[in-house]
Amino acid sequence: MSTRIGPRVGAAAAAAAVALGLVGCSSGSSSGSESGTSPASGASSGAYTWWDPYPQHDASSAWAQRVNQCGTEAGVTITRTAYDTTNLTNQALLAAQSNKSPDIILLDNPAVSTLADTGMLLTTDELGLDTSAYDANLLSAGILDGKTYGVPIGANTLAIYYNKDLLDKVDVDPSTITDWKSLTAALATVTGAGDKGITFAAIGTEEGSFQFLPFFWGAGADLTDLDSAQAVSALQLWKGWLDDGYAPNTVLTNSQNTTWEEFLTGTFAFGINGTWQVNSAASASFQTGVIQIPAEDGGAAPAPTGGEFIVAPVQKDTSRYETTKKIVECMSTTDGQVQTADTFAYYIPPTSAGQQALLKEHPELEPWVEAVKNAKGRTGDNLGTKYPIISEQLWTAVQNALSGAMDPQEALTEGQQEATEAGLNK
Repeated sequence: MSTRIGPRVGAAAAAAAVALGLVGCSSGSSSGSESGTSPASGASSGAYTWWDPYPQHDASSAWAQRVNQCGTEAGVTITRTAYDTTNLTNQALLAAQSNKSPDIILLDNPAVSTLADTGMLLTTDELGLDTSAYDANLLSAGILDGKTYGVPIGANTLAIYYNKDLLDKVDVDPSTITDWKSLTAALATVTGAGDKGITFAAIGTEEGSFQFLPFFWGAGADLTDLDSAQAVSALQLWKGWLDDGYAPNTVLTNSQNTTWEEFLTGTFAFGINGTWQVNSAASASFQTGVIQIPAEDGGAAPAPTGGEFIVAPVQKDTSRYETTKKIVECMSTTDGQVQTADTFAYYIPPTSAGQQALLKEHPELEPWVEAVKNAKGRTGDNLGTKYPIISEQLWTAVQNALSGAMDPQEALTEGQQEATEAGLNK
C-alpha cells in the first residue's frame, strides 16, 4: 500500500478546479451539510469520512442511507459531508494541504486529474480495486500518466432530443439523420415550413465547450490542435446554422437549462441536451424522441461524459485503506450502479452488467446507453490539468465566431495561440 503523505497542492490546481465547474448534472447549491455520527478519527474508531457533491440529498434521503449502509456492511460508521461541486474540489485541495483528507470523495470526473496531479489520491492499484469490468471510455477520465485514480459511479452525456410532432408535420424521419448533411437538411426543411430548427448552449463557460465537443470530436479534431481544418469545419457548421436561421442567436447566452426551456416551448424541432432531461422530456406537452449527435461523415459523434468518480485520498494511517476499498466496492456493485442511475436522473452505469440491468428496468434508455458507450472523457488523451486551459480557449473561440467578431478560422487560431502561450504545445 502507498505510504505517501503531504501531497503538493498549489494555486494552479485550485484555479483549475474552479474553472472546471459542473456541466453534466445538477448537484444543488448548498455549501456543505453532514449526515451520520462523528466519533473520533482513526481506523479503530469505526468512523470513516465521505464527501460528495449532492447537498440536495440530506441525511434522510435514500442516497445518504445507502452510503451509510455501505459503511455498516464494512463494519464502520460513515460521516458524510456534501458540498456543491466547485466547493468540493476546493475543499479537497485545502484538506490535502493539511493532511486531513476524507477517506472517500465522490468527485466530478474532470476534477479527478486536478487532484491526482497533486499527489493526493491513491491509484486503483494502490487501493487494490479491480477496474477490468469498467468501460474503458468512461474509466479514461480518471487516468493520468498511465495511472488510474478512482472509478466512475455512472455517466451522463449529450444527444439530440427531437419534437416528433414538428418532424411528422414536414415528413422528416429522425432515423435518417446520420451525418451533418442530413441534420442540416432536416433543419432546412423544418425552418422552411415556418418552425424553428435547433437550440443548443454556446455560452462562454464550460457548458459551451461541453456542447460543442461532440461536433469538434465528430469532425475528427483534437483538443491539442484547436485550429485544425477539422476544428474549423465544426465551428463553421454552428456558424452556418446561425447565419441561415436554423439556430437562434440566443445560443450565445444559453446555458443548458435555458436551452432546455426553449426546447420545451414546443417551437423547436431539435434541442441538444443530456440524460438528466429524460424525465422532463417524458412529461413535455409534445411527443419527444432522441437521436445520437452525428459525426460529420456519419456514425455517432463522441460526446463528453459527465458524472462522478469515487476516489480515495492518501491517508497517514494506511491501515484505513482496506475498509475504504470495501466501501467503494459496496457502492459499485451492479445493483448499486442501477440504484445510482435511478437516484441521479438516469446516470448510465459504467459497466456492461450495470447497463443491461438498467435496461431491464428502463428499456427506453437504450439510446442513452448507446450515447454513453460512444462518449469520451474531457480530460482523456492524458490532457489532465491542461483541459481547463484548452476548454476556455475553445468556448472563447466559439463565442467569437458565433457573435461575428471573428470568422471561425481566426477565432480558433487565436485560441490555439493563447493555449500555446499558456504552456500547451500541439
